[in-house]
Amino acid sequence: MATLRRLREVPRHLLVCEKSNFGHDKSRHRHLVETHYYNYRVSFLIPECGILSKELKDLVMEFGPYYFVKDLPLYELITHEFINSFVKKGSCYALTYNTNVDEDNTVALLPNGKLILSLDKDTYEETGLQGRPSQYSGRKTMRFIVSIDLMDLSSNLDSKKYKRVSWAFKEKKPLKFDFLLAWHQTGAEGSMMSYFSGYGIQEHQPKIALSTTRDLRCPVLRSGLLEGEPEAACSAHKLFDWLGAVFGHADLNNEPYNFVSTYCCPQPSAVVAQASLGTITGFILPERICVLLEQLCRYFDEPKLAPWVTLSVQGFADSPVSWRESEHGFQKGGEHLYNFVIFNNRDYWLQMAVGANDDCPP
Repeated sequence: MATLRRLREVPRHLLVCEKSNFGHDKSRHRHLVETHYYNYRVSFLIPECGILSKELKDLVMEFGPYYFVKDLPLYELITHEFINSFVKKGSCYALTYNTNVDEDNTVALLPNGKLILSLDKDTYEETGLQGRPSQYSGRKTMRFIVSIDLMDLSSNLDSKKYKRVSWAFKEKKPLKFDFLLAWHQTGAEGSMMSYFSGYGIQEHQPKIALSTTRDLRCPVLRSGLLEGEPEAACSAHKLFDWLGAVFGHADLNNEPYNFVSTYCCPQPSAVVAQASLGTITGFILPERICVLLEQLCRYFDEPKLAPWVTLSVQGFADSPVSWRESEHGFQKGGEHLYNFVIFNNRDYWLQMAVGANDDCPP
């Protein structure tokens, strides 16, 4: 009965909302985007827009590429050649694919050169590496987190530390994973396709979905009223729920015969003649999201009917980190995401949401 009761409990979710202006010196918008490393879906909504501008459409269509490597030995990510070719010459991202962060061993390579391993108890003990208990292990520690600084590790290949890590991954406990890989660099030479050609690497492009919605009922928002005001403006919290329904293509008409969803647009609201929706799905780098955010900010350089646009970003549910190096767990949802509401006066709302097994967003 106790187990059944726990299953019925609604898991804790945390939503943090703040407002600022893109022109403020202390605005955190860029830092928050750059430190949310592992993103699988980016969605935007532009009310009163039927056709995307050429600049915005070209940007969306050129979001890739990223790579998939099957059965890649973990040892390959700590070699001197890999670190010198990719980690030190740009922002290199790697994330294990088709692994469950609360059940399997998972690995993430951060753009700052940190290699994060989330290991079950048996694997952790077999590697012999130093780490810390997962903060979501419960009373009996069954999962450990290991952090390896590849920049520091590669500075002295003859050090005991490098030899120990190399021995652990190559001989003591060889680990192989399917990896998603991406590399952001400016001017550096090198190719992941050729470097990992011996492992059957595949290049992928993100999936793009663009559509136009007619007669969409949208909440009325005012940039200075984050908490909303009765009969004047909708709150950030209600907007967040509504956006989830819109991007999920839910029926928002609240008809009496609709037994799937009775949800409808929060009040106050207004009908817009048309709205452009876009979704990009894949292994999406923060650097590209920053460029898209800047492009959406410039949308209001010329007068527009729309008072606001939105940009929503969802992270990989089974990533071992959410923001920066904050440990991420799955529990019942694994969500970690953020949303920007960009107003025509360059004010913005930033909404950050995480699930039960996460620290408060930064």
